[in-house]
Amino acid sequence: MQYAAFRSIGAYVPKNTLTNDDLAKMVDTSDEWITKRTGIKTRHIADKDEKTSDMGTKAAKIALERAGLKSDEIDMVVCATISPDYFCMPSTATVISANLGIKNATAFDISAACTGFIYVLAIAKAFIESGMKKNVLIIGAEKLSAITNYQDRGTCILFGDGAGAAVISATDKKEEAIVDVHTASDGTYADLLMTPNGGSGSAHDALDKESAGCYMQMKGNETFKVAVRTLTQDVRDILEANGIKSEDIDHFIPHQANYRIIKAVGDALKMREEQVVLTVAKYGNTSGASIPMAINDLYEEGKLKAGEMMLLDAFGGGLTWGSALVPFSPPKEKR
Repeated sequence: MQYAAFRSIGAYVPKNTLTNDDLAKMVDTSDEWITKRTGIKTRHIADKDEKTSDMGTKAAKIALERAGLKSDEIDMVVCATISPDYFCMPSTATVISANLGIKNATAFDISAACTGFIYVLAIAKAFIESGMKKNVLIIGAEKLSAITNYQDRGTCILFGDGAGAAVISATDKKEEAIVDVHTASDGTYADLLMTPNGGSGSAHDALDKESAGCYMQMKGNETFKVAVRTLTQDVRDILEANGIKSEDIDHFIPHQANYRIIKAVGDALKMREEQVVLTVAKYGNTSGASIPMAINDLYEEGKLKAGEMMLLDAFGGGLTWGSALVPFSPPKEKR
């Protein structure tokens, strides 16, 4: 049987930073208020002419190099983003493919907000296990600054830009295989976190009058409550389904949305402090890019070793959520 292995990770972070003190000059807020409510201290912001695909390309190049693969060995590229280069087409994945010199490969975007990376991980796993693909490049890339209203205190303090990428490859070794991926959604909660205008549901001639509707909008308190409850249960379900205990997880890598959510979920699952990976303070919420960016930090700090089990967990607009049990399985020559 053919299994799917998580071979490599890469990330890119824009050089510009936006601090809490910077935001205090833009809206009625303070470093103390933001830190207490979110745990965020800084977020990185792309240059005006820097596109989502540019960031995704840079992250993908690192992931390819660490996987020991060339562009012509990739047969599928999937990008998770809610801030694509173009409104409808071409997809950001096709632009990234062209930037990397990848030709004749399947390439498409998916929109699952902050759960996007877990969704593309599930897609890669399914394509590889079916025998349809051998090497899949998955990317989470976001230029959220482009869809953030910097006059809205409830959202502008949260979001940043960045990209992460991973290579998922076929293997015949079960011990290297991705153990399980859970994904789910509930559209009845769609109004908790959304960008209401700009699509076919709103008239284009009304956009000038309703420009604020083209930015992200969130009902923070309601989202927080649903997120904690849903994430905790989803993790319990995937651990139970696979006969794994929380203490056996080497690295719990949740979506980096808000420190209070991460702590509430971690405490409910009885995760030890050293198990939980935290990057929210320096990057903020980078939606579909947050989990791969966090994995990359762990890797570059020398804390992610071959064979160690990662538990990924995310929740986002849609509403969508998902979790995954993923052993890190780099190529043997990279170990």
